[in-house]
Amino acid sequence: MTRSIANLQAALTLLEGFCAQGLRHLVLCPGSRSGPLAHAAGGLARRGRLTLITAIDERSAAFHALGIAAGSGRAVAVITTSGTAVANLLPAAVEADRSCLPLLLLSADRPERLKHCGANQTVNQEAFLRSVCRWLGHGDSAGIDRMEPKALQALAVQAWGEAHCWPGPVHLNLPFEEPLHPSALEQERVWRAWADAPPIAASERHSATPPPLRPGDPSAWDPRVALDPDRPGVVIAGPWRGQPHQHPAFRQALRAWLQRSGWPLLVDPLAAIPADLPGQVHGWDLLLPDALPLPDGLEPRDLQVLRLGPMPASRRLERWLQSLVGPQVVISEGERRGLDPLRLASQWSGGLASWWQALASELPEAAAADGAETPSQVLRQLWQQQDQALRTWLEAPLPARGAVSEPALMRALPPLLPADCAVMLAASSPVRDWQAFALEERGRHRCISFRGASGIDGTLSLALGLARAHGPTLLLTGDLALLHDSNGWLLASSQGPPLLVLLIDNGGGGIFEQLPVPVASADQFDQLFAMPQAADHLALAAAHGVPGRAVACLEDLAEALDWGWAQGRPALLRVRTDRGRDAALRLALRRAVQAGDHNDCATGCLP
Repeated sequence: MTRSIANLQAALTLLEGFCAQGLRHLVLCPGSRSGPLAHAAGGLARRGRLTLITAIDERSAAFHALGIAAGSGRAVAVITTSGTAVANLLPAAVEADRSCLPLLLLSADRPERLKHCGANQTVNQEAFLRSVCRWLGHGDSAGIDRMEPKALQALAVQAWGEAHCWPGPVHLNLPFEEPLHPSALEQERVWRAWADAPPIAASERHSATPPPLRPGDPSAWDPRVALDPDRPGVVIAGPWRGQPHQHPAFRQALRAWLQRSGWPLLVDPLAAIPADLPGQVHGWDLLLPDALPLPDGLEPRDLQVLRLGPMPASRRLERWLQSLVGPQVVISEGERRGLDPLRLASQWSGGLASWWQALASELPEAAAADGAETPSQVLRQLWQQQDQALRTWLEAPLPARGAVSEPALMRALPPLLPADCAVMLAASSPVRDWQAFALEERGRHRCISFRGASGIDGTLSLALGLARAHGPTLLLTGDLALLHDSNGWLLASSQGPPLLVLLIDNGGGGIFEQLPVPVASADQFDQLFAMPQAADHLALAAAHGVPGRAVACLEDLAEALDWGWAQGRPALLRVRTDRGRDAALRLALRRAVQAGDHNDCATGCLP
């Protein structure tokens, strides 16, 4: 058997092993050293074993795979050649690590004989991703063609298990010795032999286990020594970071806790909370701290806090939590790293369902109602009244007509979106504005933002991947975030996926307008922070064959959205806003709410 045939057979055995575990999507980047993997992936795609996506930019490819993983709940594989191609995987690997999303990164490499001798395109790529990966696997250093089929299958089984046990990125570095490319006739022989061979059994799965507990590990805390549902408190639901199969039990446990305790629930839009859960307060980001007062007789020392998942993106929430003196508990769905930057809470990483089960088994029966409301019920009712008053009051300063401001856009969007549409929010101003002003969302749509590392690196590629897995998806992004990943447009085609990009073009980094950045002049601010660019986003999209149109005012938004969804493929809508004016509007709204203006709906628009 020639080495080129052996390389193809080894690559095919490895990828078949992944397919047996559940691999459905693979993103392939160009390269010669990865040729055997490319031949194998192409053949499996032609035979219906997986969906093959090609991408010329490795950074964009990895983010696209991550978007698919977020939408599907299972790992997606990325294949690259050797050298700097592997380095381009790092940003997506960082996000996968921090967002707890499964990702398989398969890099072709030179064999050991070419290492450390000046051979072309030979680098220490096996170390590039080590710090952020759940596991780093290696093929035979002389070439994976030397590995037995069972060893290759075991490598696939372990990599898949490690990527899903504590979800995150896994890197397999795979040396290939030349010659790399079998002839067309040789390839045909390999595929005929593959068709006659029995498929790899899906039952051959690797049962990966999380890393062992260490002193001080969040999972070592006793969940029964926790919170008292018969005393006042508040639940804060942060961004959802669990796996899909954990969601039903999580929701059931949360409902049980809210019913037992009567606590109010402050909801992050990324929390994946159903609209019918009781006690929800959606406008907390504008209402905190003064417009969410405690009832008479209740002091900050009396208030307990149950936090679910990571901290929402709100400095106001952090400051408010720091002002409390009661017990606080953070519960995550398997995240074994600390999630309490304030260092105020105990943490349990075993999931809300197991926490509630352990606690409920030792709770006394709830006291019989005597007609009087409990302090928790009084607190919940007060806060929900404030929430309703805020939403009513915002109708005047943020009408769904006239020139587009970013807060008004967020308020207008939710009722105009299809029920089955997902919403992806760029990890900068959009996710914060949606949290503060999209108060009519109330669980209408699945909202996602990749805030593991809070980068804007792969915004468009992530959204295209999410749409590929989920279906119709709206990406809400700023101009710099979209430009930063403009290569993502190369993944768009007339066949889909169904992504509608709503671009907020405010001439630079609008998020910096909301920060206390001291500068001598507006020009200096633009040069050092906002960094406005001259790119025409509609023209750039058109150059990639992506249809687009401008939206001039809020009255035109509904018709423009209908046009975008009707394309059935990636499309772009652009709205232009004034970042300086919008920053002032946000500040004025917050000041008015803290002054209590929202409790008097007759006050109308802001001065």
